[in-house]
Amino acid sequence: MACEFHVTGGPLPQEELDAYLARAREKFGRAPRRIDILVEGEEVALDYTFDAPPFERIRRITGYLVGTLDRFNNGKRAEEHDRVAHHL
Repeated sequence: MACEFHVTGGPLPQEELDAYLARAREKFGRAPRRIDILVEGEEVALDYTFDAPPFERIRRITGYLVGTLDRFNNGKRAEEHDRVAHHL
């Protein structure tokens, strides 16, 4: 996914934009969707916009909070298989 740059206050060379993107990846561990850059003389203000992290549903099954059942041993899998759902 490409990062969008929105620069206000003056033009910036592509090398500087690439450096801001690399800084964001290093600092946050992922690339932003958009970088808003406000140029004020020799200083810049950076505002990063990221995509929302993927949502993983967590359920309480057999007394454990789990997202998936792939790490359950055979006993816990059988317990999950035999459980009864209670509907309101």
